[in-house]
Amino acid sequence: MKLKALAVLTAVFALTACGNNDTAKIQSKPSDAPKNQSVIRIATETSFKPFSYLDTSGKPIGYEIDLANALCQEMKANCEIVPQEWDSLIPSLQANKSDAIMAGMSATEERALVVDFSDPYFNNTLVLVGKKGTPATLGDLVGKNVGVQQATVSADYLAKNQPKAVIKSYDKQDNAYLDLSAGRIDFMLSDIVPISDWLKSDAGKDFEIKGEPIDINDHVAIAVRKGDALKDRFNSALSALKTNGKYDEITAKYFDPNGSANAPAQEASKADTVATDNAEAKKPEASDASKAQKPEAQNGEAKPETK
Repeated sequence: MKLKALAVLTAVFALTACGNNDTAKIQSKPSDAPKNQSVIRIATETSFKPFSYLDTSGKPIGYEIDLANALCQEMKANCEIVPQEWDSLIPSLQANKSDAIMAGMSATEERALVVDFSDPYFNNTLVLVGKKGTPATLGDLVGKNVGVQQATVSADYLAKNQPKAVIKSYDKQDNAYLDLSAGRIDFMLSDIVPISDWLKSDAGKDFEIKGEPIDINDHVAIAVRKGDALKDRFNSALSALKTNGKYDEITAKYFDPNGSANAPAQEASKADTVATDNAEAKKPEASDASKAQKPEAQNGEAKPETK
């Protein structure tokens, strides 16, 4: 999933105000949560379907939104879902402008130097995507324009394993899709889940996954501040959801048994998850700058193939 170099993290932390003025919040309040309880602010990035994205009204929906709501319900907590730009997620957490991150974030050793991670709720692999009909591997990417989302494990993997490719970095996955479909890049390296969803669209119908998924032992987890007891609360709630079947229910809603995305079309969270109030989130803008996986039920945890 997404990977950020520690040096970049440090530089971005100096810009902690980035994106916060435009942040939209959605408050989830279980009826049995104490009224005087402080709110847990869960930050996400809403351009990573089916994990977290916007419906036609601009309301955040998706796998991580449903899972976050279920976790908060299990913890009997008041929670807010706070959409942010990817680069502002960790700086905002460190600046106490959010309390947790659920945004397809890989629990890397580098990130673990500045945040704590919960137990994983998703496992990820990467895939190479290009035009149909022409076989390709990483070895064929020399001199080719290859898109990745910036500060992700895809970008890091490509730079280390095929440095002779012409790497094009994008601020959002959606913007890489635009350039791939327009022929401005030749290939894209991505998490399997979001790009498998795009391949089912009209824009992606002429493209395909090249070769086998790349297993990089990538685990997606909830990030919290260093030493925050909230980590243990999330772990206990996640364990409970895996035991009572709710985790499997939510996972099955978004991923089919073959590991492809199976996101309900523009569908908000069900009534059996924590109610989500009206959102005023902005839709992501197209700009110029890339996240995903294959899940299987395994030991109560989704087993994905990308990001």
